[in-house]
Amino acid sequence: MTGPLVLGIETSCDETGVGIVRGTELLANVIASSMDEHARYGGVVPEVAARAHLEALRPTLEAALAEADVTLDELDAIAVTSGPGLAGALMVGVGAAKALAIALGKPLYGVNHLVGHVGADLLRDDGGELELPTVALLVSGGHTSLLLVRDLTEDVELLGETIDDAAGEAFDKVARLLGLPYPGGPRIDAEAAQGDPEAIRFPRGLTHAKDLEKHRYDFSFSGLKTAVARYVEQAGGELSIPDVAASFRESVADVLTAKAIAACRDLGVPRLLLGGGVVANARVRQLATERAAAAGIALRIPPLSLCTDNGAMIAALGARLVAQGRGPSQEFGADSTLPVTVVQT
Repeated sequence: MTGPLVLGIETSCDETGVGIVRGTELLANVIASSMDEHARYGGVVPEVAARAHLEALRPTLEAALAEADVTLDELDAIAVTSGPGLAGALMVGVGAAKALAIALGKPLYGVNHLVGHVGADLLRDDGGELELPTVALLVSGGHTSLLLVRDLTEDVELLGETIDDAAGEAFDKVARLLGLPYPGGPRIDAEAAQGDPEAIRFPRGLTHAKDLEKHRYDFSFSGLKTAVARYVEQAGGELSIPDVAASFRESVADVLTAKAIAACRDLGVPRLLLGGGVVANARVRQLATERAAAAGIALRIPPLSLCTDNGAMIAALGARLVAQGRGPSQEFGADSTLPVTVVQT
């Protein structure tokens, strides 16, 4: 494999990620998570996340260089997540990347975190090229977005997004209602495997005809969370945690995959890409696979190790920008609300 040797830094939330790629070849992907520190609070605390990034960045960088067996001097460029994400956390990564770029005299690329999740597909083990255009469903603790990607580096359109809780956030909140520890996704997935997904008919947000007129590709999970809370309160001692978990998970998976498939059909795009940490959910992957096959839509899911926040996906997007001859980013900073239409800052 040939291509630019790029180091990527990702610090948008609670995971410090440093990845190194050569073109589309993955050389290193090292992640230091501060999840355990947030667990006692039941969710991510921005200030805790920022401090954890400060402590983890140097050892994570050194581990990635050792894994890739390269030196900083050999790098062709550095890429860093400039947004969206937690402001303080982003500032740590951006500051470190700028310091490295200046010290080493290397070009620096500030890139979009969400588009990075799409770029993770460039690092597939089978080496298959990402076919475009594609609809992309990105689902994580902080984001639930539906995108139309015509060109990875210059033409990304936001079709819809959550208007309240992100799907991953809803998993964490429902887990708390059920007395399950943080993070909620894996815990609910484990409980749901023992439950009946049809035991309780929880609501499917923004799927009624009147909602689809205005929010066809948008998501809402706040009402679902409230419905679970009411059910748990009323059930009392008769509560079956596996059934609640399975029914809740089914509602989320149903809405996510139905809207993604609808976007593919409406736009005439026979390809769907999944990304983000919630893609690790077994039912989301299973239902997406079933519905895509039934609709004749090609489904792509990056390796699960690249679905959660990581530096490799940022490096891959940066390498694509370098390979296309794009100039480095100029004056930029951390932008917690960076729109997905801005691929490079």
